Parts: sequence; structure tokens; C-alpha cells
Amino acid sequence: MISSIKTIIRAFAASEHRLSCPAPLWARTMSELHRRTRQRHESGAFLLGHDHDSRRAAVDVVYYDDLDPAAYASGVCILHANAFAKLWAMCRARKLAVVADIHTHPGAAFQSEADRTNPMVAQLGHIAIIVPGFAAPPVRYEDLCIYEYQGEHRWAERSHRCCAQFVYTGFWS
Repeated sequence: MISSIKTIIRAFAASEHRLSCPAPLWARTMSELHRRTRQRHESGAFLLGHDHDSRRAAVDVVYYDDLDPAAYASGVCILHANAFAKLWAMCRARKLAVVADIHTHPGAAFQSEADRTNPMVAQLGHIAIIVPGFAAPPVRYEDLCIYEYQGEHRWAERSHRCCAQFVYTGFWS
């Protein structure tokens, strides 16, 4: 009963959002990304959850270096093939899907050429979020860069003014 009431309210409170993430999960993820950077290298994670008619709801997170201990060895996020095998096995076991990926940059958030040409998940509609300043608090919506994969190394930008309408991290997530 409570779940169905929350679903109904969510439809009105966050009706236009493509990705929703509960505020506590979002805050924990930002804090953990910041901690894992050690102020020296990028860090990243996959948000796991459910995809309902192209509306994604995050319920869990898995960090790149938990999948591949050498993920940050070069200073930027690089995952090897066996990390993805672990990720897909984890998704199957938990009955979840990857709903977005998040990674940090040391300065301003922007999509680098490497980010553009090497999507973590090369699937139409995949959401990639880039967090500035190694995710040091406060992380503000207007500073995030958000991209939606269009295929063939093309991305639609959903950042800045669009961000608050595209990603929802409030109570009704």
C-alpha cells in the first residue's frame, strides 16, 4: 500500500525526470566518490536500479574499484573486461540494471574526448554523469555534466539548466 502511494506521488512530484535517486543514496555516493579520489585521481560508480519505460530509478551503487582494483591506476577511470563480467553478474543476481554511471573530474565537469568515445555502457539512453572537483562538497546540480547516449559516440547534453529537470534526488525517488 505505502509503495503504491509513493509511486503515485512520485508520478506527480518527479514526473519529468529520467533518472531518480533517493537523497540518502545520492549523498552517500557523492561522499564515497570524494573519499575514493584521495584528491589525486578520478573515481567512479555505476548506479543500479530499474528502468520503467525509459524512466530510471536508482536503488544501489557499485564503485569501479570494487569491480576492478586497478580502475584508477592511471589517474583516470579505466575498467577492464572482467570488471564488466562482475557487474553484469551482480546485476543478474540482484535483478537490477545499470541506470547510470558517475565519475569525477579534478576540476570542472566536462565530457572529455575519452569519455565521449568510450562510453561505460554503449546503450541508447544510457546516462553518464560527471562530477567536478573530485566530488568535494557541496556538489550542486548546476555544476554537474549529464549526458544521454544517442549511439555511435553521440551524446545529448542534459547539464546545467536541464539537470534539475533530468535528475531527481529528492524524497519521492
